Amino acid sequence: MGSGKTTIGKSLSKAMGSQFVDLDLFIENRYRKTIGQLFAEKGETTFREIERQALIEVSEFENIIISTGGGVPCFFDNMHLMNQLGTTIYLKVSESELANRLNYMKHNRPLIKDKNEEELKLFISESIKKRELFYNQAKLVFDAEQLLDENDVDNIVANLVKIIS
Repeated sequence: MGSGKTTIGKSLSKAMGSQFVDLDLFIENRYRKTIGQLFAEKGETTFREIERQALIEVSEFENIIISTGGGVPCFFDNMHLMNQLGTTIYLKVSESELANRLNYMKHNRPLIKDKNEEELKLFISESIKKRELFYNQAKLVFDAEQLLDENDVDNIVANLVKIIS
C-alpha cells in the first residue's frame, strides 16, 4: 500500500504495450463489492481464496502487467506462481516514506483511515515485517522511494523497461 504499484503499473503497461490489470479492481468488478466489503463479509480465509483464484485467472491473460494487493504474495504459493509465470517486481519504499504517502491518502484506505500518525507508522512497520520475506522473493527488487511527480514515474518506468526488456 502506497508503493506506487498502480501508478507505475499503468505507466509501465503503456510503455510496454501491455494490458494493465489491478487485481483488486478485477475482484471488485467480479463480485460487485469493494475489497473491504468482501473481506468483512467473507472473512480473511475466503477472501484470500478469492484473491488466489483471481490471480490464477488473470495470469492466463497474454501480454499483461498485474498490480496485486499487498497481501497476495504472502498467501498460498502465490509468490512462487507469479515468479513462474512472469517477472515479479517489488517496489521497495522505506517505512518513513510509506507513512508520508499514506498519511495523505488514508481517507481512501479502510485499513488505515482511522489511524493517527503513530498508529499508521506501527501498522506499516508490522506489515513490512510480516510481508517482506515474501516481497524479497520477487525477481526484481526496485527502489521506488523517489515517486513525487510524473517525472519520477517516467524515470522509474524507463529504468524498469531497460531492466526487463
